[in-house]
Amino acid sequence: MGVEEIHTAPRSPWQTAFVERTIGSIRRDCLDHVVVLNDRHLKGILTSYFSYDHRWRTHLSLKMDSTDPRPGQSAVLGKVVQFPEVGSLHHHYERLAE
Repeated sequence: MGVEEIHTAPRSPWQTAFVERTIGSIRRDCLDHVVVLNDRHLKGILTSYFSYDHRWRTHLSLKMDSTDPRPGQSAVLGKVVQFPEVGSLHHHYERLAE
């Protein structure tokens, strides 16, 4: 396949920009606001956050869409309802049909 392993220098965030950006987003959006009790709790929080990140969080590089594209909703469907995500740390909104 022509894939080569490239080693990066230790403690060189400029060489691993994508990883540093991802870790920073996880820390700022999630872990800075939660007290982690143990390994199992951390795994549950991160699983919930990754699910939220892929299904609902908008990304500038994807033209403000989520990683998993979602269908558009009509503006006349009905009432807008808030759904908690990541233990109510984040929310997503949907219109309910009347």
